[in-house]
Formats: sequence, structure tokens, C-alpha cells
Amino acid sequence: MKKREILELLKKISVDPKQFVVTGNSSIVYHGLKRDCDYLEVNSLVLFSFDGVVVHEVSTLGDAEEIDSFLFSSIKDCLESKKNANNINDKAIIKKLELYLSSLDNYQYERELRNKGITLIGGVDEVGRGPLVGPVVAACCILPEEFHLDGLTDSKKLSEAKREYFYEEIKKQAISYGIGIVDEKRIDEINIYQATKEAMIKAINECNPLPEHVLTDAMKLDLDIPVTPIIKGDLKSITISAASVLAKVTRDRMMYELDKKYPMYDFKNNVGYPTKAHLAAIEKYGIIPEHRKSYGPVKDYLEQIMK
Repeated sequence: MKKREILELLKKISVDPKQFVVTGNSSIVYHGLKRDCDYLEVNSLVLFSFDGVVVHEVSTLGDAEEIDSFLFSSIKDCLESKKNANNINDKAIIKKLELYLSSLDNYQYERELRNKGITLIGGVDEVGRGPLVGPVVAACCILPEEFHLDGLTDSKKLSEAKREYFYEEIKKQAISYGIGIVDEKRIDEINIYQATKEAMIKAINECNPLPEHVLTDAMKLDLDIPVTPIIKGDLKSITISAASVLAKVTRDRMMYELDKKYPMYDFKNNVGYPTKAHLAAIEKYGIIPEHRKSYGPVKDYLEQIMK
């Protein structure tokens, strides 16, 4: 089918793309996944090659309804079906489906802990592992049970204006929060992985009250309280999402101040990451004290001038 024909048919199909997916033959069609075939994205619904099959008009759908060779069913049901099939080729699909379902309910980890009587849940995230300059910044945030901030997700997926707004709202509503900063000298001494852990622990210890349980974005921490590392936690947990915003805005503001001092490096746009402009400025102007000397491009520059 041509793109225009599919679009016309989709206008007549009453399907909530957040609740339904489409499967046909051995393929699965759902939000966000791109496989080795042609596809068409319409809002959140991604439709793969129809192989000439015409999608009939649909006005209402039950839990599952077959139309020609296509089955409309809930994402959860499709996930369970894929798991039960136990096909090794479906592993990536299953992970994508699980992540998507988690993103629809980013209160699930907090709800599970509260059901166990734990109320002070600290979400922890960091910003600044990849830049060539400046500190790594972590934040810990404890939110009230009634917390709600529509649209809050991983800070990297938000516009700067949204992050700034959420930053202020999170601080207003949080039970407590803390910021941990580890500078470039310490990063060079102990490596970025250890520095990230150090920043996270600092952020946790800055909270008052302290958390009873900590959720992290896949980072294991050695603490006296339970820690749950969650892969893609900044998308799956509202508390980690809030921490990611606090960390991101804090570090970005630090880089904007550094840009005033060293405008030639364009820190206001690259926030320290190794963009072409940043690397070109290092070649032209050299490095500044805030550069991480253990990082490749900076280390290469230092070795070059010492020859």
C-alpha cells in the first residue's frame, strides 16, 4: 500500500496507539520499534510493511480482534505472547515492549515500595560522564506520594525550557533533595565511573530526611540502605526522572557560567561535550584548568604539545 492510502485508512481506525499494537504474520508492530522492513510512523503508531494487505475499517476493538492477517491486541497481551513463544529472535522486541510499557507507568517501582511500607524513596541520577570539561553532577530526590508533574521524564528528552520549569517545581514539591558534585581533578584521579558513584553518594547524604530505599539508573551503590538499580531507570521511574532534571539543570548552569569565562569553547551550546567546535577550540587555544586531562582528546593534546 502507498503511504497516502495507509494514512487515509488510519484516519478511520479508532485505535489508541498507547494501548494497542498490530501484529501480522511473524511481524509485530508497535510504538518505537524499527525492524528490517519498510515502516510508516503515524503519531505514536508504527506500521510495518503490509505486504499488500488492506487494513479494514475498525470502529471498536476488544482485547484482540483479527482483521485479514492482522491482529489488534493490547501491548501487554502481545508482550506475554512473545514471552510464551520463547523465540530467541524476539529478545530485542521483548525488551522494547517492556520499556514502552514501563514508560506508560513510571510510578510502578515507587508504588511497589510504598505497598511494603517504604515512604522515603530516593531516586538518583547523574549528568556529565561524557563531557571533556567540568564536573560530574548527581542528584537525589525524594518525592511525596501525591507528586505529579505531567510530562516529566528523562531530562535528555526534555527541552531546556521544560527542564527549567520542572527543576523549580521538583524543588518545591520534593520532600528533600541533594546535589553531589565531583570535579574534573577528582575524575582524573579515580576515573569517571568511581567519580559518578562518589557524586551519587554525596547527593544521597545531602538529603534531609535521608531515603529509606534508593532507586538508581542502573548504577550499583554500596550503601547501608537497599539500592535497586533499574536499567533505563530515568524513563521507568518518576523519582529517577526528577533527579535527572535536577542534575542536568545544575550542571548546565555551571557550564553556562564557564562559557562566560571561556566563550571560545562554546560551552553554552556543547556543555563540555566533544563537539567539532569544542575540539577545534582545543587545537587553537589549548586546554583550560577545568578540562579532564584523562579524557582522550585532552590527553592526546597534552601528549602532542609535550613532543
